[in-house]
Amino acid sequence: MLYKLFAFTWLSVPLTIVVLLGTATSFIVGFKNVQTYNRATEALDIWVDILGKSRRWGQIARDFVEDKQLSRKLVYRHLAWLTALRYELRRPRVWEGAGKRFNAEYRRFYRVPEWERDIDELLPDYLPPSEAAQALSSPSVPTHILSLQSTSLRMLHTTGCLGSHFYMELHRSLGDFISLQSRAEGFKNFPYPRQYATVSSLFVKFFCLLFPFGLLHEFDKLNDGMTGFMQGNMIWLVVPCSVAVSWMYTSLEQVGESTENPFEGGANDVPISTLCSIIERDLKEMLGEQTADPTVGVIIAL
Repeated sequence: MLYKLFAFTWLSVPLTIVVLLGTATSFIVGFKNVQTYNRATEALDIWVDILGKSRRWGQIARDFVEDKQLSRKLVYRHLAWLTALRYELRRPRVWEGAGKRFNAEYRRFYRVPEWERDIDELLPDYLPPSEAAQALSSPSVPTHILSLQSTSLRMLHTTGCLGSHFYMELHRSLGDFISLQSRAEGFKNFPYPRQYATVSSLFVKFFCLLFPFGLLHEFDKLNDGMTGFMQGNMIWLVVPCSVAVSWMYTSLEQVGESTENPFEGGANDVPISTLCSIIERDLKEMLGEQTADPTVGVIIAL
């Protein structure tokens, strides 16, 4: 308006500067999106591994531990570990963005079970009272449960309830679970580097602010070849064009930001609650116990 009505031509910025800034912004936003996407896919791979190894754990515990009660304890202790791990991964961190407006608006379409019930209510369903109390008093509940599982395996092997070959197989699986837990906790406790995230956000904001001023002179030159109503009014097209391009850049920035933290409880999270429900269903079926299908429901549980 100032450029058109009051001839403030000094507001115009050379288009070359805007193009260079837009190119740099595209590179840094693209880099951020690739890195955050890799974080999300690797976090999903971790839980796919947990899913497969959990089924293997259930098969060995069912088929090669003669005492069915001991077999059931191994399986249920594993379910307790899964429960503790998903609760640990859902604990909020200060850098996470699940509460931001663009994430909060989708919250009505799904639920996060870890925010609805306390872990104190669930662990006694899988562990004896003494073990549940010990685990809940530990600084790291999932790590303590894995320690209990290791002690239990050693006792089963010592008493002859578990053969050496299958003891080694289960112990190897236990080591895999420790490794997978550590990798998942790494994604939870170490966010996408803040310096890259901050620079990306600043570049996008600065580009969106400067972009309309870079178009002023270019659109003003279009008036020379215009006739009729649009003659002298081409400058007004700067508004919709700059809004459209700015929306593209801010959307790309928001996409990257929404996938930075794969366990924060946002709409783009790894669905660890659903995966744990599927594992629980499969392992209980191996024991001959019937459970409800966790995939049935109107509201998606992450």
